[in-house]
Parts: sequence; structure tokens; C-alpha cells
Amino acid sequence: MYKIAAMGDKDSIYGFASLGVSIFPANDATEGIRILRRLAEAEYGVVYITEQLASMMSAELERFASQSLPAVIPIPGVRGNTGLGLDNVSKFVEKAVGSDIIS
Repeated sequence: MYKIAAMGDKDSIYGFASLGVSIFPANDATEGIRILRRLAEAEYGVVYITEQLASMMSAELERFASQSLPAVIPIPGVRGNTGLGLDNVSKFVEKAVGSDIIS
């Protein structure tokens, strides 16, 4: 059975622990990349990552985009929404249906 994780700044991910999601605080790209690689090896199926951290790790996230697991999903953090998560959803929908139906 696959596990679910959330990573990013502690204030943004702390609430996920009450839902049974494993939390992994990370504040910079180096730490985030190290944690994400470890989660992929530990059979995590879904990794929620704050948009702020994801924007610092874009090259590493591209590497995981071509893999089936883990699914890395950007989420807004306490500092606000950067639009990265919605952009990713739009790309996935466009790829699935052949056109951008979200915009």
C-alpha cells in the first residue's frame, strides 16, 4: 500500500498530519530534493508539495513528471497561491482531453 506525504514549510504542511499524512518540512531546494528522492524510494504514491518549494525545485520535478510514482502535486502554502498548481492541472487536462477546457 502506498503512503501519502506533504512537504514544504512547516506552517503550510502541519495540518496534514491530523489527516494521517506524513509531513516533511523543507525550506530550500537542496533539502527538498533530498527528501523527495527519499520519499520516492520509500514507496510514497502521492507527495503534496507547496508551490513555493516546487518553484525552487522545477528541474527535479520534471524528472518525476515522467514517472508514474510518486505523483507530485503542488499545493498553495500559507504565503499564498502562485498559480503553479492550477497550471499543472491545466496541462494534465489538456493532455488528457486534447484541449484546455479549464481556462
